[in-house]
Amino acid sequence: MPNGSTDPVFQLVKSLTRSEKRHFRLFSGHQGAAEDLKFLRLFDALDGLPAYDEERILRQVPAIRKVQLANLKANLYRQLLGSLRAYHAGQNVDIQLHEQLDYARVLYNKGFYQQALRMLDKTKQQARQLQLPHVALAALDFEKLIEAQYITRSLRGRAEALAAEARAAVQQVAQQHQLSNVALGMYGLYLRVGHARSQADAQGISARFRAALAGVDVSRGGFFERLYYYQAHVWYYTITQDFRACYRYAQKWVDLFEQAPDMQQQQAMLYVKGLHNLLAALYNLLYYSRFVAVLARLEQFAAALSRPTPNLEVLLFQYIYTHKINAVFLEGRFTAGLGLMPALLEKLVLFQPQLDLHRRLVFYYKIASLYFGSGHFHRAIEYLNRIIQYRDVTLREDIQCFARILNLIAHYEAGEDEMLDYQIRSVYRFLGRLNEQQQMQIEIFRFLRTVGQLTPPQLKAAFIDLKNRLLAISANPYERRPFLYLDIISWLESKIEDLPVEQVMQRKFAGLK
Repeated sequence: MPNGSTDPVFQLVKSLTRSEKRHFRLFSGHQGAAEDLKFLRLFDALDGLPAYDEERILRQVPAIRKVQLANLKANLYRQLLGSLRAYHAGQNVDIQLHEQLDYARVLYNKGFYQQALRMLDKTKQQARQLQLPHVALAALDFEKLIEAQYITRSLRGRAEALAAEARAAVQQVAQQHQLSNVALGMYGLYLRVGHARSQADAQGISARFRAALAGVDVSRGGFFERLYYYQAHVWYYTITQDFRACYRYAQKWVDLFEQAPDMQQQQAMLYVKGLHNLLAALYNLLYYSRFVAVLARLEQFAAALSRPTPNLEVLLFQYIYTHKINAVFLEGRFTAGLGLMPALLEKLVLFQPQLDLHRRLVFYYKIASLYFGSGHFHRAIEYLNRIIQYRDVTLREDIQCFARILNLIAHYEAGEDEMLDYQIRSVYRFLGRLNEQQQMQIEIFRFLRTVGQLTPPQLKAAFIDLKNRLLAISANPYERRPFLYLDIISWLESKIEDLPVEQVMQRKFAGLK
């Protein structure tokens, strides 16, 4: 029996807002008396259930037999999608344009060729204005079909004009796809491995990136061509740890939307993603004043939305809370930052069906880091274990690795060092399987293996020695990657000076402002 987390019809019903439910009842009621429509009765039953339960549905709606349930659910699913399509058409210009293509097909099938051509021409012009060449190309293909088969309004040169329009649209669509493929490829690589681990890694990625963009010229490109071009560069420079260049292209991404205010509404998710990547670049550059200004812009945009889609709501939650936590890290206000936890954890549960595993892993790591910085080491271990216990380590290998390193340090801080040697060996083997050992990690392993044998005076000297070794390692740009995930230097300074780590980071933040 399907459960509430996997049954797609139940998930869709439970996701509906009050106004979407009201629209669905009106949308479906025209098909017959509401009491005679079994799928509506099934809808009411599903809407009232806290979790999917077939037996309970059959008891509540005796008119539905078990053998009918699968077909009724399929019918209900189609009806729900049709209702949602109509309800959200006003917010989605691509739905409206495809609807016009459907109308042109209806007119064509009825033999009203001139009317169909007028509808297609209108659709084509709107698609061009909205930077949607694939829709314009679909309209052109249909237009050519009608012009080739029937004597309509064809004038001298009409065939050549249509062919030229089609060639231009095909070229634009092809370049869009080329650029979006490069952007997606870079993003997929980042999800898998994070930042480049060595100069050889960076050189291989650079060669792949340059080859993928060979021959591309966006100087005359449309909105989406430039957007994908900027996206590809943002991910490329993120992977190769060139955060200044990443900042420049993230700013170009945001500027593209700022210069086209209509696109901020039509493609709100892409605009929000641009702000998110700009914030990530600013965070990596420790550019606090600009970071705060952009975060305020993101929150302002979210507050001004009258009816955000569920997708956009999830993205706004994810990005706003991610960067609120990042602001806490920059400021060193870990204890005060715990005030974010009740609302964050509540929303994590609320949005769990829409949050993919990658995003949950990122949140778990940030939450663990927040608890670690505030001295709540057992809570940090709890969230780190949620990452460590995930079996598929091909997703965000970087977070998988550094969660284990931070977990070792959290166990040491929590005084749970009786199993530390075993855990160190386990993590070392794990990193070995991923070919992930870096100098920082090796030095931490060496330190933790001997720390239990040191006297208090020796311990302080060992902390100082480890800090000096790590500072020397961090001078290598490809050994700097671990420090993006774990501010081990601030932790060591807190041990050396016998201060809370957040006090050390607050002192550093004072120097940033």
